Amino acid sequence: MTSTAAPRQRPFMTVDVFTARPYLGNPLAVVLDATGLTDAQMQSFAAWTNLSETTFVLPPTEAGRAAGADYSVRIFTPGGELPFAGHPTLGSCHAWLAQGGVPQQAQRIVQECAKGLIGIERQDGRLAFQAPSTDISDVEPSLLDDVAAALGAERGQILRAAWLDNGPRWMGVLFEHPDQVLSLEPDHARLKALNTKVGACALYESAQDAPALIGRSSREARAFATGQRPAAAEADAAPSLEVRGFASPVGVTEDPVTGSLNASLALWLRGEGLLHAPYIASQGCCVGRDGRVHVSEDAQGALWIGGHVVECVSGQVLL
Repeated sequence: MTSTAAPRQRPFMTVDVFTARPYLGNPLAVVLDATGLTDAQMQSFAAWTNLSETTFVLPPTEAGRAAGADYSVRIFTPGGELPFAGHPTLGSCHAWLAQGGVPQQAQRIVQECAKGLIGIERQDGRLAFQAPSTDISDVEPSLLDDVAAALGAERGQILRAAWLDNGPRWMGVLFEHPDQVLSLEPDHARLKALNTKVGACALYESAQDAPALIGRSSREARAFATGQRPAAAEADAAPSLEVRGFASPVGVTEDPVTGSLNASLALWLRGEGLLHAPYIASQGCCVGRDGRVHVSEDAQGALWIGGHVVECVSGQVLL
């Protein structure tokens, strides 16, 4: 479909997500009135911004509104559209509220996207989304060998791996300790050829109580004993988990801070009995950022993925 309408001014905002300090998180471009834009126009603009994601806010569909949605959002990377992503969810919500959006429920905002309806709440000055369901499956051993080589890692450094799919599909890879994650130097062309997005992670020493180490191999125990935490960017931000996200297949070599990946990692690691909320994940220091992802669990056992959002640019865009 090709648009024949003349470009017009549309409200626009760039926000920084998962940081309380501007320019240290993951930036997001938000077009706040995307009515009438074609898929091609959205994709072209997302490629032009060259950010990991750009979102386009629309009124909810009739079915979505009936189900409680406050707005709809479409999420594009430079290379394609995503059904769901975490930092675009929080950033779009912040921008929508800042532009005068009023949710149907006082304490809850509901986003409609291709993944479905995503609940968002205000928590201690942050926004948080409810982690969507995640399909978890085994990784083929031969592919894991190839991915380890592409990451520049030794296969023996990897404790566990799984496919994690909550809209975006990641290969979650748990390393022995954070230094190994922070020292990775991936061959991004090789990861792209493997068509594999990789979420590398490792636990810091106090992520688990000492009794939780009993029964694990000595190799796993060393993973918890040797990790050293980075300096906290926020007063309460000492992390339990170090994360890096490599997404060459969608045009992003390394994502600064990734909400969807952290959501799927949280569900996976909880299911493995390795890490339980509440905790904070650190991501982005290898690309000059200092993101903090706050993971909490409600009384019903649902996980919530939260972070600060700060406004960096606001105005109009001609589209």
